[in-house]
Amino acid sequence: MNVFCRKYQQELPALPFPPLPGKKGQDIQASVSRKAWEEWQALQTRLINEKHLNMLDPEARAYLMEQMERFLDNQETDQAEGFVPRKPS
Repeated sequence: MNVFCRKYQQELPALPFPPLPGKKGQDIQASVSRKAWEEWQALQTRLINEKHLNMLDPEARAYLMEQMERFLDNQETDQAEGFVPRKPS
């Protein structure tokens, strides 16, 4: 099954199930491709690790939700300061 991805503005393979509970997860499944979600998860992991976010802290969770929306809407997001992307071979 494909979905029109809001990040890439094209039809791409869909997520097999909502990635979050409730309406938010359903909205993401309906408008975000598996590729975009996997890229967000990689950025999210880097942000959590580099910024030492405590996921029990509501402010940290709100910060990540804001960054997720920005990433999926092709807006500028924070980056992990020490992260250096690998060069493609």
